[in-house]
Amino acid sequence: MAQLTSKVGLIVGVANKRSIAWAIAQAASAEGASLIVTYAGERLEDNVRELTATLPNVTVLPCDVTDDAQMDALFASITAEHGGLDFMLHGAAYAMREDLAAPFTQTSREGFRMALDISAYSLVALSRRAAPMMAERGGGSILTLSYLGSERVFTNYNVMGVAKAALEASVRYLASDLGPQGIRVNAISAGPIKTLAASGISGFSNILQTYRDRAPLRRTVETNEVADAAIFLLGPAGRAVTAEVLMVDAGFHAMGV
Repeated sequence: MAQLTSKVGLIVGVANKRSIAWAIAQAASAEGASLIVTYAGERLEDNVRELTATLPNVTVLPCDVTDDAQMDALFASITAEHGGLDFMLHGAAYAMREDLAAPFTQTSREGFRMALDISAYSLVALSRRAAPMMAERGGGSILTLSYLGSERVFTNYNVMGVAKAALEASVRYLASDLGPQGIRVNAISAGPIKTLAASGISGFSNILQTYRDRAPLRRTVETNEVADAAIFLLGPAGRAVTAEVLMVDAGFHAMGV
């Protein structure tokens, strides 16, 4: 039997076909889940609708994670159409391009606020709304996406690294809060992948090559490999795993000099 048969999942963070969130949506659908896939603004709506048209049992809805009213409407729609929620993927992240390119000391106050709000606080806001729906079903799984820049300095990652550090801390606190309700909260820290978000990082190709040179597997990772790990954490095989940041990076995180 497929691992997510009869499960309902929310996927936040699909931008285009290269998105890690899209790879996870495809994998979850293949495992039998019904999905609600969101888009962030009209600019991305056509992309998301075109992609999800290839999958069965998908509802497409707007979700601006900086807008509480829109998030409330999203979860009201999920309740009305699906009656509940079993898992959620949080893939929302954003930092202003100028704050990635400039020295970290030059990070603007507004840029810092925006990066932390969209990339970290949004997990808290979405989890608060998802938790009662999952609790009614006896539990659930929440998963977010991080990167090693939360722990180490990567050139031109800057404020996004700080946001990812906050995100990973949020995973641990949410796991503690929601664990008594049977809700697990985890993150995947994936190796560098050519996504829309990565395109804003100057010198990204150098990061990719460093992974190929230094990672134990001597390569980077693919979105489908991250998706396979996600299915483990979202499904029954990961039922005893929570408050974890799972590294899916060909082993790069283990290497020193």
